Amino acid sequence: MMFERVWILWLGIMVLWWGCRRTMGEEYMVYKDAKQPIGVRVKDLLGRMTLEEKIGQMAQIDRTVATADIMKNYYLGSVLSGGGSTPLPRATATDWVNMVNDFQKGSLSTRLGIPMIYGIDAVHGHNNVYNATIFPHNIGLGATRDPELLKRIGDATAVEVRATGIPYAFAPCIAVCRDPRWGRCYESYSEDPKIVEEMTDIILGLQGEIPNGSEKGVPYVAGKNKVAACAKHFVGDGGTTKGINENNTLTNMQGLLNLHMPAYYDSIRKGVATVMISYSSWNGKKMHGNQELISGFLKGKLKFKGFVISDWQGIDRITSPPHSNYTYSVLESTLAGIDMIMIPYNFTEFIDDLTYLVKKNFIPVERIDDAVGRILLVKFTLGLFESPLSDLSLVNEVGSQAHRNLAREAVRKSLVLLKNGKNANDSVLPLPKKVSKILVAGSHADNLGYQCGGWTIAWQGFSGNNYTSGTTILTAINSSVDKDTEVIYSENPDSDYIKSNNFNYAVVVVGEHPYTESAGDSETLTLADPGPDVIKNVCGAVTCVVIIISGRPVVIEPYISVIDALVAAWLPGTEGQGVSDVLFGDYSFTGKLSRTWFRTVDQLPMNVGDSHYDPLFPFGFGLTTKTIVSRSTSAGVDGRPYVPLIMIFVFIDLYFQGKFLS
Repeated sequence: MMFERVWILWLGIMVLWWGCRRTMGEEYMVYKDAKQPIGVRVKDLLGRMTLEEKIGQMAQIDRTVATADIMKNYYLGSVLSGGGSTPLPRATATDWVNMVNDFQKGSLSTRLGIPMIYGIDAVHGHNNVYNATIFPHNIGLGATRDPELLKRIGDATAVEVRATGIPYAFAPCIAVCRDPRWGRCYESYSEDPKIVEEMTDIILGLQGEIPNGSEKGVPYVAGKNKVAACAKHFVGDGGTTKGINENNTLTNMQGLLNLHMPAYYDSIRKGVATVMISYSSWNGKKMHGNQELISGFLKGKLKFKGFVISDWQGIDRITSPPHSNYTYSVLESTLAGIDMIMIPYNFTEFIDDLTYLVKKNFIPVERIDDAVGRILLVKFTLGLFESPLSDLSLVNEVGSQAHRNLAREAVRKSLVLLKNGKNANDSVLPLPKKVSKILVAGSHADNLGYQCGGWTIAWQGFSGNNYTSGTTILTAINSSVDKDTEVIYSENPDSDYIKSNNFNYAVVVVGEHPYTESAGDSETLTLADPGPDVIKNVCGAVTCVVIIISGRPVVIEPYISVIDALVAAWLPGTEGQGVSDVLFGDYSFTGKLSRTWFRTVDQLPMNVGDSHYDPLFPFGFGLTTKTIVSRSTSAGVDGRPYVPLIMIFVFIDLYFQGKFLS
């Protein structure tokens, strides 16, 4: 009897032990072990996945069609916010975190618990998010010629993006815009590929400094405060005929390599995690279906190991009209080497078509494994398997004062002074802060939306001051001048009003209205009305400084003779104080044109080095000014300091130096 009890006890212990061993064996999965090399983890996970799970990883959908259940049931690999796609109007960082986490919980509840990756267009700061810091658009940053500044902007942007629970930013745009008629020209740093190359240092801010000795082409992301970046749009998007968006870039391979490819070399060398494909074509071949350049050159010759993503409905546009043969578009784009498809709505159609194409052997499983392996590599690199859910520890970083100060610095370094006085001996800038009365005029002086441009809060931007927070140029001027100086704002004053008010000088702020992508394509490149009339009325009656708010050079030659001082401010973002910093001499103008300022649109395209080069202001042009301590009416608008007063201080200083030295 005793023996039977002992035997039963022993048997129970053995069963329990074997059960524990089995349980432990099931729990230990190589891909979940953070101590294992990433390549080993990818291989292990890939080997466990079904075709259905793999194809789900290749799908990216917009948040408007995502739910936790959809993420779980279709094994979807990614969610994005398109331009203006937010959890709710004026959503806080906490709102964003909660939304992203909700989707993520759906992904984590799948059989293998593969986290999704959330992406967003953060192209000049975290620009979809209310109260975020909005930096100058790339055309202005190119004018700074300051890669170190770009690195700091990348770092600040990454922190604000991470603060909202998002680990992936569709930036930077490294297009080389060769024609300002293109509606995306402001997303390009320069017409010069060398400047665009230098500005890819923003990747080091977004992702972190890549360690010495890192394998070429392998993505690198430094930690939880960094994001996966995206070099876009591969390749030649800025070289289309007549600057027509999504059109055809006509050039031979050498032209493509010399002008449009160099920034991709640099981005890959700096560890960029993803590359987005361009809507445009190269010599008639749609880039979304270009196997030679995507698989052959980008993945093969350049050894890029991150994942390649389509643009929004990019594969649909392989056919004309778009989406007319979606199965063919899925086939072409997948065989070309695109790994993740920004669908973004009808994901079941994509999944069904890709599943059919694989099962019928039109697409080899090896191509699917390559795509999914690359996606998993980036997810492991980001640490999503260890920390898939975000907390609220960074929410106060969104729109922080430190980031706004950085944006203000970027604004003042981006401004290009094109004219300062009717002649070299009659400078207007810096302006005196202490005068009797100043006129500020123009539709763009007190409009934060115009100041920020497209890709701000909404896809096409906005008008007015109610959709995010920041400082308009008018507000900045008011806070910069002496307390006794009267500042009067009139959006479109007539000349009689101006003459009857005895203004000491006027600041006119005019430019373009916000636009994005094809909506910004323009054959005329004119100032928005009533801008030209405001310039004529104001500058014809009083000494004037004209500030142009635009995403590119615009037609200005007809008015240049009446303008006393001219400033290209580009699209400066939320921190208008950066404009007043240089207007009043607290800082010097240092910006240099990152693209050629034409005389007439008939000259276009015209870039530095062209045989017909005859610009109004050449590439690299930019006047400088000196900083001053304080100004008054008696100093005059030309900005000459009190020479006798300075001499007195010098003599006093020398006297006391002599006393102490003796």
